[in-house]
Amino acid sequence: MAQITLVEAVNLALKREMERDPAVVVLGEDVGVDGGVFRATLGLIERYGPERVIDTPLAEALITGMAIGMAVEGLKPVAEIQFSGFGYTTIDQVVNHAGRMRHRTQGRLSCPLVLRMPCGAGIHAPEHHSESPEAMFAHVPGIRVVYPSSPRRAYGLLLAAIRDPDPVVFLEPTRLYRLFKEEVADDGEALPLDACHTAREGSDVTVAAWGAMVHESLAAADALAEQGVSAEVLDVATLKPLDLDTILASVAKTGRCVIVTEAARTCSFASEIAAGLAEEGLLSLLAPVQRVTGYDVVVPLPRLERHYMPDKGRIIAAVKKTLAFG
Repeated sequence: MAQITLVEAVNLALKREMERDPAVVVLGEDVGVDGGVFRATLGLIERYGPERVIDTPLAEALITGMAIGMAVEGLKPVAEIQFSGFGYTTIDQVVNHAGRMRHRTQGRLSCPLVLRMPCGAGIHAPEHHSESPEAMFAHVPGIRVVYPSSPRRAYGLLLAAIRDPDPVVFLEPTRLYRLFKEEVADDGEALPLDACHTAREGSDVTVAAWGAMVHESLAAADALAEQGVSAEVLDVATLKPLDLDTILASVAKTGRCVIVTEAARTCSFASEIAAGLAEEGLLSLLAPVQRVTGYDVVVPLPRLERHYMPDKGRIIAAVKKTLAFG
């Protein structure tokens, strides 16, 4: 198996599905000739031609509307929004059309599209390039939200997203695009959607995270292990629909939970998980749920970016707080 980066895994999954299914098309700004701003679509136009790899104008609402039209007419579009901070203009199309298509037509039509968005902080990008809008998209009925944390997850989850008959927002953490490599078998095997994955077994506290925060959580778990604390790390992976059962099972074992996201704190998806634990797992909890999040500010420019993002130290502090309770 080849050792590849997350962005290479995205490219590999796109090639695999375009080869397997002629209905799959790719569209977006600079996805063709340039291979995408992060080179996630590199080499696709040479292999599959401009009819299946379509360079679009700089117009995110148009890209999303085109993808919806393609999807309801039998294609399987994978649309790229260059950065998730430019994704806000897609909301009209996502909320009013993509998410409602199956309901509006009483099941006659579905909308099998994937809306890919590089997202998150950590690459010293300018404003609008470091957003974490997963909670906003997760709030939309009819939309799946997927947020991989590794090359292997990105490959398997993107295959599953493209094959899904309903719309999927696929958020790719830019910080992880080339941070590390992992063995990925190009075997066409999709990972299950709507499932949390256990990234590390533990017994004292559950740490639930997604995207780049999985790696901060694993680093925190390593440091805590040296102090005699056993942290179980869950990679949430699919935020909507949420696999709350796996989180509940972990918390039933550990009795404590810390939720980590780099999104702003108020109404973050961490709040949704905390609410689920309060409703269905209260009797398992030995301490209040802790949230480690970004702050309620615009993601700072590069000089202050590291002060905004949750890190190993903040996660460890939250774990110690929940362990000290009672």
